[in-house]
Amino acid sequence: MRDAEKTVGTMIDKQKTAFIGSIDSEGFPNIKAMLQPRKREGIKTIYLTTNTSSMRVAQYRKNSHACIYFCDNRFFRGVMLRGTMEVLVDSVSKEMIWQEGDIMYYPEGVTDSDYCVLKFTATSGRFYSNFKSESFIVE
Repeated sequence: MRDAEKTVGTMIDKQKTAFIGSIDSEGFPNIKAMLQPRKREGIKTIYLTTNTSSMRVAQYRKNSHACIYFCDNRFFRGVMLRGTMEVLVDSVSKEMIWQEGDIMYYPEGVTDSDYCVLKFTATSGRFYSNFKSESFIVE
């Protein structure tokens, strides 16, 4: 892959679903489908929203190791990014990705204590396309 950031970034932007992975208290991987990311900085940093009270947040607070997977069903290709997940509850982060329709999930608005930001920071990835896959470093 000549330009991982461009190829993977374009693919991410076209997907409506992201699959995030966390590690549970017994050391097993857990996967969850999420709505598409709210913001990304290249392919290094990806921001999502979730409930502070969720099981996934509790898992990331205990073990920040994470992955995020995007799948393009139409062309049977996908990318897994590996890295860490931070749980952000500060007002700057929450306001950065807040959208008007979020009030339906977080009735108290951007200050709702059950609203938080997941910040994923990638260190490496693996891209699958045309019946082959390749690993890459995210810088």
